[in-house]
Amino acid sequence: MSKRAFIFPGQGAQHVGMGQDFFQQIKESKMVFEEADDTLKSPLSKVIFEGEEEDLKKTETTQPAILTASIAMLKALQKEGIDCDYTAGLSLGEYSSLVLSKALRFQDALSIVRQRGKFMQEAVPNGVGGMAAILGLDRSRLPEVLLAAKDYGIVEVANYNSPEQIVISGEKKGLRIACAKALEEGAKKAVELPVSAPFHTSMLSPAGERLKLELEKVCIGDFQKKVITNVDGKAINSKDQLVSKLVDQVSNSVLWHQSIEYMIDEGVDTFIEIGPGKSLSGFVKRIGKSMGKDVKSMNISDMDSFRSTVEKLTKGA
Repeated sequence: MSKRAFIFPGQGAQHVGMGQDFFQQIKESKMVFEEADDTLKSPLSKVIFEGEEEDLKKTETTQPAILTASIAMLKALQKEGIDCDYTAGLSLGEYSSLVLSKALRFQDALSIVRQRGKFMQEAVPNGVGGMAAILGLDRSRLPEVLLAAKDYGIVEVANYNSPEQIVISGEKKGLRIACAKALEEGAKKAVELPVSAPFHTSMLSPAGERLKLELEKVCIGDFQKKVITNVDGKAINSKDQLVSKLVDQVSNSVLWHQSIEYMIDEGVDTFIEIGPGKSLSGFVKRIGKSMGKDVKSMNISDMDSFRSTVEKLTKGA
């Protein structure tokens, strides 16, 4: 029997104006933006709709902004009676999954991710660290790439995104050495990413410890959906495990490739990406192809893609 997963993007997918058409046209979506403004006691929706890209790129703004836009789009889909069996989110996107699953209240998730962004930014001085996407590298060559950077600074794998893409993260000098080595080892591309910190490395451990104190203040509900976590690429079994997994997520690799493989192995054949951007849909297609599985991938990032996806899903029903 066919199974469906809702997946949510992380930091880097943001853009000014995201979700504004949902705000203007769907009452339930508008209420999400208004709730975010009230909860954070700041005009977040104004920054999202009318702000400067530079303001939206500040990590402690980006994280609640993407969460809000994603949940606003989710509410529009739920209004159509469309539901899922599984859910996962890339890094920050995991918090959208937890709101969907009822493990976290939206208000609590908003406050946590704003603090998470602040802690992550403050863990490493600006300009010290960064990230780079490596495309087309044979995974067996990865140890050589990391070893080449060892004497120049910390460099670790931040994301396993798809068969063709990993992201490395760490100190800038080490990153440059690792990128050069990756190209030497046969990578098609090595692209430095426009981010302000070395996310998902051991350098972010202090942020995880600060985040733990915030997470321990909130009430965690029983899971209404199967949530696949970034740190192990499997379904979380107990709400008692959630805090430690979210703490570890800050400084550990994001196992996105493994998460999608797990859901496909569990019988998921339809993935709907909900939120700004559409990179996760592309990863899903490539992962499905590498497994020899017929997997459908759709995205909802504006009203046009929303209407198209709803039509496909309701016709399929």
